[in-house]
Amino acid sequence: MPDKHTKKVIAILSSFRVKVALALVLSLFLVMSLSNFLIYRFSLNAQFQQLRERLAMVAQTAALSIDGDLLSQVPLSTEGINSGAYKTIARQLKRIKDANMGITYIYTMAKTDQDGILQFVVDPEPVSRDKRKQVLTSYPGERYDARHLPGMLNAFTKATADRELEVDQWGVLLSGYAPIRNNQGKVVAIIGLDMSAEDVYAIQMQVNQRAVFVLIIGILVSVGFGFLLSNKITERIEKLVVATRHIAANDLGYKVKVSGNDEVSELGGAFNAMADSLADSRRKLNDYFYRVVQSLVRILEAKDVYTQGHSERVSEHAQKITQVMGFSEEKVEMVRRVAELHDIGKLVIQENILNKKGKLTDEEWKVIKNHPAVGESILKPTFIEPEMLAIIRSHHERYDGTGYPDNIKGDQISIFAQIIAVADAFDAMTSARAYRPALTNEKAVEELRKNCGTQFNTQVVNAFLQVLNVKNSP
Repeated sequence: MPDKHTKKVIAILSSFRVKVALALVLSLFLVMSLSNFLIYRFSLNAQFQQLRERLAMVAQTAALSIDGDLLSQVPLSTEGINSGAYKTIARQLKRIKDANMGITYIYTMAKTDQDGILQFVVDPEPVSRDKRKQVLTSYPGERYDARHLPGMLNAFTKATADRELEVDQWGVLLSGYAPIRNNQGKVVAIIGLDMSAEDVYAIQMQVNQRAVFVLIIGILVSVGFGFLLSNKITERIEKLVVATRHIAANDLGYKVKVSGNDEVSELGGAFNAMADSLADSRRKLNDYFYRVVQSLVRILEAKDVYTQGHSERVSEHAQKITQVMGFSEEKVEMVRRVAELHDIGKLVIQENILNKKGKLTDEEWKVIKNHPAVGESILKPTFIEPEMLAIIRSHHERYDGTGYPDNIKGDQISIFAQIIAVADAFDAMTSARAYRPALTNEKAVEELRKNCGTQFNTQVVNAFLQVLNVKNSP
């Protein structure tokens, strides 16, 4: 028979309180483990998907800066590296690589007469070594078997990226690709950008560490407080479950609201910290894409001495107008950033059209009028919000509905697009262009006033006159 001490232990373990506490400990542990697993899988997949989207987007925007006609002039032989066309394209590829940290290799390839077999055209680093120190070359005309890379082969129709890490003689890589077109819109080659597996694993390691941290915290909290609280802990655990669902549903701004100074509240704080960390990672990726597009805008403006600094000045004007109109700091910052990118669609416009001194032909004017829609399509694969894309698309719409590309009018046009339209018009009028000299500020203000209610929103113009310290009435 068990002694008195043993009976007492059995009685305690068999009590309702202990059973409830043990059930809560087990339940909380299972919830935390499942939540951690869901968040881990979501975060890991989201990070990898973001990398794929980033590579595809960078490849797409990079392809737009490559002259397809010039690329077609590169001789497809080893001696081709000495050609002027090769050297020009190689310098451009190197600039793109230098502007995008994490890119290991960048190159262009064209089709051959064999299905699935491609050939190098321009690689700014045509000679390299693998981990065994064996020499690898990618001179013009050298062939590459791409039959195991469906993403690369599909790149002749659209921008894409590998679905998983791929292995070839250059190593374990994640790659993005996009088609390069000539002036007639025909695809003549593709551009490829490779990220090494080490960089991918480093990003995934951060997710792993956060997942382990959350799991450990969950175990400690479930064991420590499961035995002390029953009904109260159940209510608070439910809040954590709800928070987990929000985070797993990509609602990274959701906050756990658990009061107190105990481990459960600390667990809520850990969830919030993790959500903040994930949101911060997303913001950093957004900032990275933003900087990439900014660099493309600067490349665009560098083509034309008449428009250098245009986007920055428009951004400054638009920011001040938005402030005067009383919008929140968040909206002011959004307008500032979008204004710097508003002309990104002009990347696809040929320099002879952008810098033409005479009157544009109907066909050339059609190309110009399409740049807001092109800008929207360039930025759409990124993390830019729909509201920001609408501003890019509509910054040349007119208040009376005679603008482009959609002929919308009045309140149908985003107020922020109308703000950028005024700032854009003023800077254009007060800057010298190839086809006319700059207007004075007074003359430009007169034009803004004259076009109130037709081209421009009167409220926006009046706000801008305050920025310029000009009276609203003539």
